[in-house]
Parts: sequence; structure tokens; C-alpha cells
Amino acid sequence: MTPPPVGHRITVEQGTTHVRVVREGRLLAESRRPLLLRETGLPVRYYLPPDDVRTELLTPSDTTTHCPFKGDASYWSVPGRADLVWSYSEPLPQVAAIKGHFCFYETEVVVGSE
Repeated sequence: MTPPPVGHRITVEQGTTHVRVVREGRLLAESRRPLLLRETGLPVRYYLPPDDVRTELLTPSDTTTHCPFKGDASYWSVPGRADLVWSYSEPLPQVAAIKGHFCFYETEVVVGSE
């Protein structure tokens, strides 16, 4: 395994932030136990446990991507938005905690202390 470039860093920590994912008025996910993934040069990403995601609203996509720091990701879509959600079923060892968790982007994420 090739080490990350000098200065590139990824950390994963257990969070307690209340995260809600809403798309066009529909609640897709809600969690008070997200994993916070911090990666050099990118915004914090919230990886949500599968039990906190309404997976019945997601449709598997044929899209996959490879990240040299996290591994191979699979994607899911919702009506009107392709590839809105991704997950790593076999992440690299340094981010093993995110295995099977779901991450959303380009959607409304409400973070609060409710």
C-alpha cells in the first residue's frame, strides 16, 4: 500500500452531531451518531450508519469510483438526483470505520443540537 502524499491526512472520529439529510422535503437520513471524516482539502463528511438511512428510498447506481486513500465507492440515487449517496463496502484499513456507512452530498444537511 502506498502511503498518502506528504501533508495529506484523513481522520475518522465518532460524532454526536445531529445530522439530517433532506432532499426536496423528504427525510432521507437522520443520525446523532455520524462518523466524521476529515480529509485534507475537503469539507468534513458525515458517514451515517445504515440503520439511520432510509435505504428503501435509494436506488443502486452503476457508478463506482476509486479513491487512493479510502478505496472503491458504490453509489445510490434518488428520483431527480443521480449518485447522491456513496459508501465503501471494503474501505482501506486506515478508514475501516466507515465500512458500510452512507455519505450524502449536494443535499440539505442540517446540523444542530436539537
